[in-house]
Amino acid sequence: MDKYTLFPTISTSFIVISAILVAIGWNLAIKRKLDQHKKVMIAAAIAAIIFFIIYSSRTIIVGNTEWGGPDNLKPYYLTFLIFHIVLATVAAGFGITTLVLGFNSKFAKHRKWGRITSVIWFFTAITGVAVYILLYMMYPGGHTKPMIDAIFG
Repeated sequence: MDKYTLFPTISTSFIVISAILVAIGWNLAIKRKLDQHKKVMIAAAIAAIIFFIIYSSRTIIVGNTEWGGPDNLKPYYLTFLIFHIVLATVAAGFGITTLVLGFNSKFAKHRKWGRITSVIWFFTAITGVAVYILLYMMYPGGHTKPMIDAIFG
């Protein structure tokens, strides 16, 4: 593994860990083990924050990896990537809202938001792993480019 794939591998691992912890936390909430639920969901949020710190640091310092696959697949990849980015942004907003509702003891709203947030987060994690596989395993691209160039270049 080279320096161009190390940080994406680590950051993707943290998003997978976060999604697994959300699934465990959801199960604990269903079983009414609420103290354990809270601890696991905080751990899930921390894993997501670690992902974001690694991802954004890499993007700022190194740049993003450009598409390395066939040109005829690039429009489909870009559509999928934009879908993932929008989904991740929505998931982050929902996640913050759900956490705040829980910490403020607004449990009825927390439960309603949490169900939706968890599902969105699972899809975000799945699409994030798919982007990783496309960029670093199936079609390794040019190593780095500024974000705007990687998306629209």
